[in-house]
Formats: sequence, structure tokens, C-alpha cells
Amino acid sequence: MPSKLDRAQVVDTALRLLDETGLEGLTLRRIATELDVKAPALYWHFANKQALLDEMATEMLRRMTTRPALAPDSWQEALAGTCRVLRRALLGYRDGAKVFSGTRLTDHGHAEGQHAVLGAFTRAGFELGDAVQAFTTGYAYTIGFVIEEQAVQPMPGERAPGYDAGERAAAIDPAYELAAAAGQDLFGGFEQRFERGLAILVAGVEAVLLPPTRLSP
Repeated sequence: MPSKLDRAQVVDTALRLLDETGLEGLTLRRIATELDVKAPALYWHFANKQALLDEMATEMLRRMTTRPALAPDSWQEALAGTCRVLRRALLGYRDGAKVFSGTRLTDHGHAEGQHAVLGAFTRAGFELGDAVQAFTTGYAYTIGFVIEEQAVQPMPGERAPGYDAGERAAAIDPAYELAAAAGQDLFGGFEQRFERGLAILVAGVEAVLLPPTRLSP
């Protein structure tokens, strides 16, 4: 194994190849070929592909948090801002949301940002458990939204086959006209739909989780 081959080099190569191969095509063998080593050399650093995905997700988060620290003035800004930053970061990689989903972070570099976001909630009167509920709901919304978005648009300016609203409408029984007409909204307008979803999320958090004595006038 070349002495200069380290975890960071493997992860950087994997993230670069991800844009070419997508998640399904990203294998340890493919990464090894790109690094001009034998596949077993990578097992010194990663026991399996899931271990590599965990480190890839952690590196994606590190790159997100190199931006200026989030200093939200309100819990609404903290929640919506965090979701926006996460979505933009995930859209920077082919299958970025799939890579990030369900992974285990390999360090605690996220703690500072998480503390800032949860602090915005607790200062507004939320119990910590409710703040965590709001935060994780926003996280799940963003991950799920971007997975669906990237199914249609794997990368900026690229559209996957099979998502033509007109073709979908023509193939659906006319008796189900609402389902047929929904294609325009299902397969497009992602920026506007994401923002409307955030507005719904923020309103729901306020209605369900914020103590009644602290509701906005």
C-alpha cells in the first residue's frame, strides 16, 4: 500500500467519483482503480462500503460547516436556514441525499452548529426534546425532498428519463384527471416547493410544539 494513501485521499476521490458514477456505481474497486492501488489497500481504512459512506457523509458535513457559523436571530431562521444549507450542500453531489441518509457521522464536528440551532429553540421557550423533534423533522423533510428532487434532476441541468409530465398524463386513465395533472408539480418547481414546504414545517412546529404562552402574536 503506498505510504501516502490515507483516509482523506480515499474520501476525496470517492466524492469526486460520485458525480460520475452515482451511488450504485461507486465501488471500492472503482475507487482503487482511480487511486492506482489494489482494492484490498482500501480495507486498511474502510472495512466496507458503508464505513466509507459514513466518512463521506461526515466530510460533506465538514465542508458545509466551513461556511460562516450560523447565528440565528430566531428559531424560525435557525430551522429554515439549516434546511436550506443542507439542501444546497446535498445538491452539490450526484445522489448526495442518498449518501447522507442513514449514515453514522464519524466525528462530532457538527456539535457546535447543532448547539447553536437548538439554542435558538430553547431561548424561545421550547423544551429541549421538542427542539430536537423540530430539528430532526426539518432534517428528515430536507433529506426526503432532495432524494426525490435528485431522482428527477440528478445534477444541475440534467434531467433523468421517465419524468416527463406530458407522457405521464397521457398514460394515466382520464378518469383520474387530478393524478394526471399533478405531474407538472411533482416533476418541477423544486425551489418554490421546497420553500413552501419549509413554511408549512415552521407553521406546524409553532402550532404543535411551541408552548402556548410563547406563541407569536
